[in-house]
Amino acid sequence: MKRIIVILLFMAGLLLCGSAYAQRVTNGNYQTVAHIKSDGTIQDASYRTIGHIKSDGTVQDDSYRTVGHIKSDGTVQNSNYSTIGHVKKDGTIQDGNYRTIGHIKDDGTVMDSNYRTIGHAPGIPLFWAAWYFFF
Repeated sequence: MKRIIVILLFMAGLLLCGSAYAQRVTNGNYQTVAHIKSDGTIQDASYRTIGHIKSDGTVQDDSYRTVGHIKSDGTVQNSNYSTIGHVKKDGTIQDGNYRTIGHIKDDGTVMDSNYRTIGHAPGIPLFWAAWYFFF
């Protein structure tokens, strides 16, 4: 009983602190390759921060340097605002020339252009998963 109370207090403390949870990103063999926290922090498999995706779609490296942008219409741009890809609402991922380079299903399954599974990102926003796997 004492242990349960301590766990509940710890969980309540996390909620009050506004701590962000992390969703696991795996490769095609379900091995963890990254974690993406609800605040947009991207961590490698060892929980080291490797980047950030801000709420406005700005993508930054671990030193907060902007490396790209994801616009609300699904356009993906590099740090110079040149279009490098597109993320369609149906989960189709395209390069800057509109060639299909992958797909992300509703359940988070990530596939290459030939529909071979290359990863899994369940519960992670489509644009974030697309950036991680394709851009």
